[in-house]
Amino acid sequence: MTAKCVMVLGTTSGAGKSWLVTALCRWYARQGLKVAPFKAQNMSNNARVVPGGGALGIAGPGGEIGAAQYFQALAARAEPEVRMNPLLLKPEHDTHSQVVLLGQVDEALSRMPWRGRSASVWPVVAKALDELRAENDVVVIEGAGSPAEINLTESDIVNMRVARHADAACLLVTDIDRGGAFAHLYGTWALLEEVDRKLIRGYVLNKFRGDASLLAPAPQMLQERTAIPTVATLPMWWQHGLPEEDGVFDERTLATGVVKTTIAVVAYPRISNLDEFQPLKNVPGVRLLWARSPADVAGADWVILPGSKHTSGDLAWLRAQGLDRAIAQHAGQGRAVLGVCGGLQMLGEALIDPHGIDGNGPGLGLLPLVTLFEQDKTVQRTQAGFGQLHGTWAALSGLQVGGYEIHHGRTTQHAGMSPGREVMADGLGWQNQAGNVLGVYLHGLFEDPGVLHALFGAAAPTLDSVFDGLADFIDKNFEPGVLAGLLHAHP
Repeated sequence: MTAKCVMVLGTTSGAGKSWLVTALCRWYARQGLKVAPFKAQNMSNNARVVPGGGALGIAGPGGEIGAAQYFQALAARAEPEVRMNPLLLKPEHDTHSQVVLLGQVDEALSRMPWRGRSASVWPVVAKALDELRAENDVVVIEGAGSPAEINLTESDIVNMRVARHADAACLLVTDIDRGGAFAHLYGTWALLEEVDRKLIRGYVLNKFRGDASLLAPAPQMLQERTAIPTVATLPMWWQHGLPEEDGVFDERTLATGVVKTTIAVVAYPRISNLDEFQPLKNVPGVRLLWARSPADVAGADWVILPGSKHTSGDLAWLRAQGLDRAIAQHAGQGRAVLGVCGGLQMLGEALIDPHGIDGNGPGLGLLPLVTLFEQDKTVQRTQAGFGQLHGTWAALSGLQVGGYEIHHGRTTQHAGMSPGREVMADGLGWQNQAGNVLGVYLHGLFEDPGVLHALFGAAAPTLDSVFDGLADFIDKNFEPGVLAGLLHAHP
């Protein structure tokens, strides 16, 4: 194994691990190094489809990894693949997650108790990491949550067990905007075993607002107590252009320039793949907001029903909030509605579930469709073309687009109703007769520059420019020599 390993740990979830790993991947790649990201276990309903088969021994046309690792691979200028996130947990209920191992759903692991699972999957995790180390100069590793979750230490397969296995140079990042950052850093360090403390090479203060000189003497006091320096103070930066790991866009972030289009994204409990809407947030004149009540829909130009990990459950929640009536009224006024994957299924007349996968129930009735849930899951990257569209979405007519599918259901025309317009082959896209309601199975539409230009006459920043901006940011704000020094043995 030849790769040097740099690992980002956090004092809490949301401290900035994914963001920093992405920036590090591009920074090291710009040094002419061959780089790969790695996260042993990710819990997220934001997933991407990467190639399967062949050399990796993965069955089927594709496999799932966490969206964060997908973007990290692109930042590293590497081909995303399942070894970069060997274990993905996709929450379906508060107490149950679907387990995806090396890109494929594993029903046996999904039924296994949490602590019993680690012994089964650790050999797979270690093998994936070892293979990436053998093929790269640098592997940038992301931890999960906090390494000081001492109730999980014995079953850990994602934090310090990985750090020790890789002999990783670790950074510990904290969100200083939350308050208590120095207590978080010191408390995390104090709860680690001595062997693990020795792997920590520096503290990173993230999301800082104000005069950095006012931090003194805390960084020095912390170093005196732990022998670990603070190596970076990263200013608050809302407009970096990268999706948050869980796809959550900040509600305080306003549109760039004068707001021309307000888009309300329905935020049901099992929402998935929200990262695909980040390009909309980057388009000048577009404002995104959450819709959790009818009032949130009232002033919107568009309503988007995004993907869902539990379509029938989220549809029931939507009805309980009165959002079904608000969306119907919005559509009845001729305003735009878009459903993506689970959102498409909700727009139809009915959900039929003979295998107990998701649940039966009536849809919103805005498209004359029926969704039948099948046991086999469709996971694949897809190239498709729009046919002739009408009304609101006419600008998409004839566009060839690329994206990905992750779904169980198959959606078809309701036999007893006037037909809708099938605007994408193989049941991938449907439109109502009025032309303002569109449903598609294809995730990732707004990452296609042609779609953004057709709908808004504008373009979002390219991913490459976003990644370069992240690398420039950490290059400016880390202490000189720290990033290169992480690749050398600890003095």
